[in-house]
Amino acid sequence: MKNIVILGAGTAGTMMANHLVSKLPQNEWSISIVDQYKTHYYQPGFLFLPFDTYTEAQVKKEGKKFIPKGVKYIQKKIERIYPDSNKVELEDDVLKYDILIVATGSKIAPDEIEGMHSQEWHKSIFDFYTYEGALALRNKLREWDGGKLVVHITEMPIKCPVAPLEFAFLADSYFKKKGMRDKVDITYVTPLGGAFTKPKATETLHYLLEEKGIKEVTDFNIEQVDYKNNKIVDYADVEVDYDLLVTVPTNMGDDVIERSGLGDDLNFIPTHKNTLQSKAHENIFVIGDATNLPASKAGSVAHFQAETLTDNILLFIDEKPLKEEFDGHANCFIETGDNKALLIDFNYEQEPVEGTFPIAGIGPLKLLKESVFNHWGKLAFRWIYWNMLLKGIPIPFVGRNMSTKGKKIN
Repeated sequence: MKNIVILGAGTAGTMMANHLVSKLPQNEWSISIVDQYKTHYYQPGFLFLPFDTYTEAQVKKEGKKFIPKGVKYIQKKIERIYPDSNKVELEDDVLKYDILIVATGSKIAPDEIEGMHSQEWHKSIFDFYTYEGALALRNKLREWDGGKLVVHITEMPIKCPVAPLEFAFLADSYFKKKGMRDKVDITYVTPLGGAFTKPKATETLHYLLEEKGIKEVTDFNIEQVDYKNNKIVDYADVEVDYDLLVTVPTNMGDDVIERSGLGDDLNFIPTHKNTLQSKAHENIFVIGDATNLPASKAGSVAHFQAETLTDNILLFIDEKPLKEEFDGHANCFIETGDNKALLIDFNYEQEPVEGTFPIAGIGPLKLLKESVFNHWGKLAFRWIYWNMLLKGIPIPFVGRNMSTKGKKIN
């Protein structure tokens, strides 16, 4: 019996378990998935928790229920990977593998910036990239009476690069509905030269920031949070004052990657950008936020990666050449407030374009334009996530071959 071990039962790991269990003969292959946590979170929902759009129950479920029959679920801490001996050390056990799939994700690291993880953490300084942070921020916003709100990104890469922009847009809408927008000054602070990583989308998003009266500070490389004086300071001594700081801390790969000596400076694993095979070890594959790929760290990307990786695992088993197929494909809904959203679709090479998705000329979703349909699509994705995406069920018209090519309307 040969062994496939999947590390991490988040979005990417759970999808891979569901994809592989039906494609490998159970009398030849054993599949195990390891994760120390019981709860599976719908992380895109963290954006909506602070604004009372979603409840706690809507963004978390028991992870075990999404692991298919035929896959061994091991709830233990992963201590270290030993790639030269093909084994994984757990807190009180050792697993041997023939193929290893690393899906350990990424996490925030507020300790990386001086003063961020201070006595003001979850008091006047908040994140919304964790369940605990989003809930604490929700409780704060319920009672906050206004002032200077700063939405800040520490550095790239981060999970879902559009989420901080969405937060700023939703905050604008939230305070308007509460009748206190005139009491809130919103500033968006980014280390990038513009609002987003892609120039075409940056142009559209910058216009929306201006339209909503949200100030924009670019090229801000933070040195410290001066929590005693309520300001963030960058290396050029530029200062931005705040009363309420909503920050996206440094995102890093799991600590087990550092302990195992498999990652870069941020604990992301060097990965072939088209095959998803580790660059250092041919029987190790990496998916989702654990990779160092120049693709967005988002659930939609993991969905497209999983399709390619499933094929490549089967090819690897048969000792055939791997498909260099994954092209960085990502599509993201961008909530813009007032029950509207944008949709962008792009890959490594292709900039976001205007047009319709998923069917060119028909839609029904519009690319790079605000619409109510896009907003509904964003909200509908939660149902799709729990009922289709995690279970490896194909999503109609949305797959690895549905790229931006040909969608532009002339």
